[in-house]
Amino acid sequence: MSDSPRPFRIAFLAAAAVTVFGALTGREKFQLAAKPLLMPLLAADIVTSDASLDEADRTVLLGSLAAATVGDVLLIEPDDDRRLVVGASFFAVMQAGYSTLWLRRGARPTAANVAPRVAAWLGAAALLRAESPSVALPLTAYGVTLGTAAVLASDPALAPGAKEIAGLNIPGADPRSRLGLGALLFTVSDGLIVLRRLFARSERARRIGEGVILGTYAAAQYLLADPRAHAKTLP
Repeated sequence: MSDSPRPFRIAFLAAAAVTVFGALTGREKFQLAAKPLLMPLLAADIVTSDASLDEADRTVLLGSLAAATVGDVLLIEPDDDRRLVVGASFFAVMQAGYSTLWLRRGARPTAANVAPRVAAWLGAAALLRAESPSVALPLTAYGVTLGTAAVLASDPALAPGAKEIAGLNIPGADPRSRLGLGALLFTVSDGLIVLRRLFARSERARRIGEGVILGTYAAAQYLLADPRAHAKTLP
């Protein structure tokens, strides 16, 4: 594969910066302008990439990003419970798509990757049930799809040549080795959504929380939606 510039990923970084800035400063119009562009820009990179993707994999990846786009738009207003629940359902579709890709690449659950995610899921579910029961069930169900995708993305078998520590790949030159980090960032981002909802009381705290959530989310998608990480041959 060539090392030619990838303008759509550069544009994604710019749109992500504007989105985070809008969240931190409370300027919703910045998010309205930039956030809906995030996943389409990554999709455009996939369509124009010279990565040797199976057509089925390309279709699943693009479908996952389409679902994420709907979720992104809905969650521009993160404090609206109805939009939060519907948005989570679209992100569940996205997580299922990612899981399908990694299963097709031979990823399987490992004990080292399952245990901490089950513990985190149970903790988040208990917090939601106690503090925010109106959204506890749908968000806990979404957590199953998030955890499944995260476990599969963290399987060292996806990047057999990469270095690993405690069963996790260390991000390196091989884009596949960065999938585990992307999944971890996604888990952190979604975990912060729960913490922001339950514990951020002041307007300033809510803005900062939303900025961090969006920053980690954008970084996760940047790594997970890299077509080179899903290619049939090494980049």
